[in-house]
Amino acid sequence: MKKLTKNKPITLSAAGLIILVMAVLTAFCHVTGYSLIIPLLLLILGVHLYFFDKASVKLFLQLGLLLSLILFAADALTKYTMIPRYYIPVASVGMLVILLYKDLQLVFLMSFMASVLVGLMVGNDLKLMLIFFVGSLTAAYIVKDARTRGELIQAGFFVGLIQVFVVILLNPAIDFLFSKIFLMYYLKPLLINGFIATGVVMVAAKVFEYLFGVLTNFSLLELSDFNQPLLRRMIVEAPGTYHHSLIVSNLSEAAADAIGANSLLTRVGAYYHDIGKLVKPEYFTENQMIGGNKHDHIEPSISKLVILNHVKEGLEIARKYKLSPVIARFIPEHHGTGIIYYFYQRALEGAGGEAIDEQHYRYPGPKPQSRETAITLLADSVEGAVRALEDPTAPRIDEVVRKVINNKFIDGQLDECNLTLKEIEIISSTFSRVLSAMYHSRIKYPEKRDENTDSHKNTSEKNFPKSQPNHKNGQNHSSS
Repeated sequence: MKKLTKNKPITLSAAGLIILVMAVLTAFCHVTGYSLIIPLLLLILGVHLYFFDKASVKLFLQLGLLLSLILFAADALTKYTMIPRYYIPVASVGMLVILLYKDLQLVFLMSFMASVLVGLMVGNDLKLMLIFFVGSLTAAYIVKDARTRGELIQAGFFVGLIQVFVVILLNPAIDFLFSKIFLMYYLKPLLINGFIATGVVMVAAKVFEYLFGVLTNFSLLELSDFNQPLLRRMIVEAPGTYHHSLIVSNLSEAAADAIGANSLLTRVGAYYHDIGKLVKPEYFTENQMIGGNKHDHIEPSISKLVILNHVKEGLEIARKYKLSPVIARFIPEHHGTGIIYYFYQRALEGAGGEAIDEQHYRYPGPKPQSRETAITLLADSVEGAVRALEDPTAPRIDEVVRKVINNKFIDGQLDECNLTLKEIEIISSTFSRVLSAMYHSRIKYPEKRDENTDSHKNTSEKNFPKSQPNHKNGQNHSSS
């Protein structure tokens, strides 16, 4: 199971916030007459996630908010309306959790908790708990990799069917299945329930993305549209960087897919990882056309500042364009604390034996904190190294790929992400395969012979004498 966030010690302020939330929920249950087991179950969920080395306090509060909202909805429907309880959209919890966090175990826990808590609130109805639990899991599994709104609507339809099927399993009597009670109080509301849950997710997903600082596949696809203002600027102002970003995104997506990371997030993050180069595009080799290399005429220390600043400028551009923090993390982390080796070597050569502090030629970091940003770091480094090869054969590409990745590993750039050695090997093999396909040598086709031309040539040679050598200047001149 993948980690969502690093487990950090609970501070006094965080502990106070948790106590306040639990006190409010306990007071609400006491005033409304609901069982006090509800806040206890929520607390147990948080403790389980924390000691499982998975959840931060922030995540606990986010999940608590989701559960609280479904509980308030259940309370409002049962107390202030005549709407049957089978319309409560519990399945929306499972759908939102999988879209926001991409974690199936978390989905299982939240679906179970939401179903149990709602069941407790509407009269300790065990059958209702089972119906909603199975429906919520079904919804999550269907929309796990959803990238279109149509897939959400399809999920709503199947959720309704599954919930009705659970009712049939709980009440298999033929008389019940053809009764008016089944049709009006089970079949109709449960089928509609699935579409209500889908509607809730469509409306609420964007709000929770903003509140929780995460991105769903739908927002990632919107960011991948090349009509986005930043991508349009890159195409016009820094076409070389744009092309480089496309190659890095293809490499990163393939590697992420191979190890089971979030391939869509990796691809979109790679699109935006070098937006800082929009400020001074002419100082980066991929954008230098005929004018030559501007760094040839300035000191290495100045060149270093220009290169380093593209990270800072990228973060400023991301803030200006209100780019999601999830994507903005790719900007500094795709370099980590790596060294700008070319200008560091130039500085050593021009130092005349004086010591040069290596730290002055390193990026500020941080190092990659996730598998997705780590993959982008490796893809960015590998793409530049392979592009510099004069004869990019498959064995040479593989050698360069493994050498670059090994250097990044030794330099400690992968220390803070949770990539395993096995996954690094898979990433290396994927990069070699994709780059070998990109840079494969092409067959030189022989020129096509024109029979009419050959025939005319033979006729000419037959009718006209060949030119004779001019012995005076030692050269051949054709005569007509």
